[in-house]
Amino acid sequence: MAVTFDQGASRQGLSLAAHRRRDAGERVIQALLLACALLSILTTAAIIYVLLEQTVAFFRDVSILDYLFGTKWTPLFEPKSFGVLPLVWGTVVVAAVAGVIALPVGLGAAIYLSEYADPRVRGILKPALEVLAGIPTIVYGFFAVNWVTPQLQRIWDGVEFFNAASAGIVVGIMVIPMVSSLSEDAMSAVPDSLREGAYGLGGTRFDVSTRVVVPAALSGIVASFILALSRAIGETMAVVLAAGSTPNLGLNPLESFQTMTAYIVQVALGDAAAGTVEYRSLFAVGMTLFLMTLVMNVLSQLLLRRFREVYQ
Repeated sequence: MAVTFDQGASRQGLSLAAHRRRDAGERVIQALLLACALLSILTTAAIIYVLLEQTVAFFRDVSILDYLFGTKWTPLFEPKSFGVLPLVWGTVVVAAVAGVIALPVGLGAAIYLSEYADPRVRGILKPALEVLAGIPTIVYGFFAVNWVTPQLQRIWDGVEFFNAASAGIVVGIMVIPMVSSLSEDAMSAVPDSLREGAYGLGGTRFDVSTRVVVPAALSGIVASFILALSRAIGETMAVVLAAGSTPNLGLNPLESFQTMTAYIVQVALGDAAAGTVEYRSLFAVGMTLFLMTLVMNVLSQLLLRRFREVYQ
């Protein structure tokens, strides 16, 4: 009996020790995960701090009203002018062209993958489509300069070598996977009972896709549109190579434009001495771009929460 009791006590002691080791390991993992989360938050806070510090210094020398509503951007030339509207407009033009390309094509691809494609075909096409997102953006820029622009010049007269249309087209191609993947995920979440009910009423596959599935997944689709446009607004290298560096408030996308990201690259390459108002304008433009993309991302999240359909 004594031997049996000693063996049971020994097994219980080993079990308690293993339980303590497991709890200690869980606490270590929890601490590491918390550190990762805090690191990402601190990194974001540090970026905002640097942008805000230099932006405040910039607005000590430049009126915020002149910056927000000025129509001339010549910080590197005399007389200096810091009206950011030409850069914002150039960014909007490129993003608009990208949206015209990406949104209908991405939605069409998502409808096909969700409603028409065989599962084996979907398993091949969806990863192949997402490969577009893995191509370096500078490659898209060279593609725009060496192929897209010459094709546009063959179609229309007066197309400048650097132009917003070429940049917008390649950026649109770049963000197609974001639209198609997120939209397809939203449509796949629509329950089959809705589809079956529509088919039972005599609807065709096209009717079911466009009148039942797309409206039911509309919140996710709109959110994918906004996220894709915010990605297009923040694109850098492809736009730098293809759109040019001419601040422009015109309406013709076949002309050269300069976007906010293109100007940031220009200054970052050493066109302005550190500590000058021209150098600090880089941070002001960066803060403007940050706020634009932040507003779009917040808007997409609000749309998802406000209009999300929950199916049981």
